[in-house]
Amino acid sequence: MGKPIGIAGAGAWGTALANAAAIAGNDVILWMRSPKQAEDLGKARTNERFLPGVRLHDRITPTADLNQLAGCHAVLLVTPAQTTREMTAALTRVLPSETPLVLCAKGIERSTGSFLCDVVEEVRPNAPVAVLSGPSFAHDVARGLPTAVTLACRDAALAEDLATALSGPTLRVYHRTDVRGVEIGGAAKNVLAIACGAVVGRGLGESAKAALIARGFAELLRFARAYGAKAETLMGLSGLGDLVLTCSSAQSRNFSFGLHLGQGLSVEAASGGKLVEGATTASALVTLAKAKNIDMPIAEAVEQILSGAWTLDQAVDALMNRPIKSEH
Repeated sequence: MGKPIGIAGAGAWGTALANAAAIAGNDVILWMRSPKQAEDLGKARTNERFLPGVRLHDRITPTADLNQLAGCHAVLLVTPAQTTREMTAALTRVLPSETPLVLCAKGIERSTGSFLCDVVEEVRPNAPVAVLSGPSFAHDVARGLPTAVTLACRDAALAEDLATALSGPTLRVYHRTDVRGVEIGGAAKNVLAIACGAVVGRGLGESAKAALIARGFAELLRFARAYGAKAETLMGLSGLGDLVLTCSSAQSRNFSFGLHLGQGLSVEAASGGKLVEGATTASALVTLAKAKNIDMPIAEAVEQILSGAWTLDQAVDALMNRPIKSEH
């Protein structure tokens, strides 16, 4: 038996990835902040708060002791995007420098405008970092339904090793070296999903939603190219695949948030007290786009709505009355 896989974060996605890694044949150390919750999860074997009705695999050991991750083959960081710096610093104190850290959150650090891999490399220089992203709902993955995602690492051999370790009968992990492309796809699609949800919530029709997905993808491609990503990465699971899923289902927290905005709820009420990664990413994404003069009208419209500068109707009018140009 090889070294276990570590999971830092026991929310819905962290628990789902723990189950998937266990189904793939790995022992798994699942870290969570609360000792009491770790003890309860170890006894009940179900995470009723985040994944009701889904049994925790027998290979998974819940813990609140971060030191137990020290002997892992790799650690998947599955905490909210805006805690990446804090969690990486905590993990740096216990992990050997050669242990890969796999980022599973999707976003951009708001305080600095930095991509998450850059945050990790700043806090943990010279240590391997990878990013995991793709069209995947936690409940599907936890239940063992067929899912495919992408893992990217600049070290091609390590990317293949990690993808192989996490792949099993129900989770297929493809690998790439284009870290920037995979993390941009994951971050930007959340902002675009808010727009799609708002269109559906306002009852603007399936044609409008399809147009928004297509034009949103064009924005995503422009942004990715400008920041050094490969277009073919965005055509894959972590780009187009994730965009289509997130923009098409109320299971997506970002789509659901936009849906409630379209139905007339305030930003605060629409979130329902839950973290919406697209809402925390929108302003940073738009700022990065403007820094390179990238045209991203849909992302900008979302940011204007969230800031209170525009109503949804004003955003729709602004998009529909833009100068006509060739499609590209």
